[in-house]
Amino acid sequence: MLTLYGIPNCDTVKKARKWLDNQGVAYQFHDYKKQGISLAKLDSWLTQLPWEKLVNRSGMTWRKLSDEEKAAVTDAASAAALLETHTSAIKRPLIENADGEVVALGFSEKDYEQAFA
Repeated sequence: MLTLYGIPNCDTVKKARKWLDNQGVAYQFHDYKKQGISLAKLDSWLTQLPWEKLVNRSGMTWRKLSDEEKAAVTDAASAAALLETHTSAIKRPLIENADGEVVALGFSEKDYEQAFA
């Protein structure tokens, strides 16, 4: 079973969920706002993805951080610490398979067709 991580009111997450639903792809939804995210899960993702891709530096959460908080994110460990407390700064949606492998980050119809068709 796939798990889609995100927040329900994010437009990109809505597009991804609609696409998956329309294609009949089964998944469970993990809401960062309600369920949070563990440091262990973040560390797992950061072994698969560069921290620069996992941190959403174009989002409102990042822009609202202080300059000191932004400057403190310099590697995977500091990114994980920030993302654990500011889950909305995680690029979304992130989809992982039952083995914990990240199969998609963000939403692109073309990428989803390749990954899930």
